[in-house]
Amino acid sequence: MGAGDIVDLGCGNGALAQALSARAGGRELVGVDASPAMLAKARQVKGYSALQQADIDNWHPRRAPGLIFSNAVLHWVGHHEQLLPKLARMLGKGGTLAVQMPHQNKAPSHRVWLTLVEEMFPGRVEKMGTPGVMAPVKYDELLAPMGQFRLWETEYYQRLMAEPGSHPVRRYTESTYARPILQALEPDEKAELIARYEEVMRTAYPVREDGSVLFPFRRMFFTLTI
Repeated sequence: MGAGDIVDLGCGNGALAQALSARAGGRELVGVDASPAMLAKARQVKGYSALQQADIDNWHPRRAPGLIFSNAVLHWVGHHEQLLPKLARMLGKGGTLAVQMPHQNKAPSHRVWLTLVEEMFPGRVEKMGTPGVMAPVKYDELLAPMGQFRLWETEYYQRLMAEPGSHPVRRYTESTYARPILQALEPDEKAELIARYEEVMRTAYPVREDGSVLFPFRRMFFTLTI
């Protein structure tokens, strides 16, 4: 980590403020988020030196950061070919860009939402409205020439539960990845899609006797130090 501020890009409600502050080494910790409601919650954490309201697309630091940290946010922003080099160029000398994003789009939990909605309601949902992550090799090709680049993935197993009558994976994905898909449909269409999705999930992720599912979820991590 180089000299300069630590930026929590897409800080949300400040869930990671204390962890970042503990590692700040006296540096300023700046939280950035587009949502006034999330920033209001982040203020209650009291871990930040400053908070800024800004869209990530248009954000620019007040001075060159030593670390730009972004956890589970950039997959919602898109056009990474332009965004990530731009963020890297904002860093001060020796600075680091550190990113974590879900990399689950090809798993049945995510892919089936898109295949089913296209089968049932062709042309109604724009695929690019859903969270997007490039292939790992694309990030290497894009960022490795800019500095010291490390890239890895980890698959986490989570025990999911849901109320009776709904599949745990559906409940887990419908408010995140599937949200833009479901918002594009009428209530009766949404109910039909969910019913079909749950049929597939019962095969892809069998529910155990206690009503739980052991759900594998893959996440991508990378760091770039310039």
